[in-house]
Amino acid sequence: MSGETDKTKGKLDQAVGKAKEKTGDAVDDHELENKGKAQQIKGHGEQAKGELKDAVD
Repeated sequence: MSGETDKTKGKLDQAVGKAKEKTGDAVDDHELENKGKAQQIKGHGEQAKGELKDAVD
């Protein structure tokens, strides 16, 4: 996977995670809210991995 692919996937995970977090908060579903937060963290990691790959190349 290239750095750009990782960065794009990371941004997508962050956006979907943010939506899950906001939806969970709105409907008082703490499990969904926490899954959203976790997905955002995963997205930040993917984005950082992509930036590192680009730096190495």
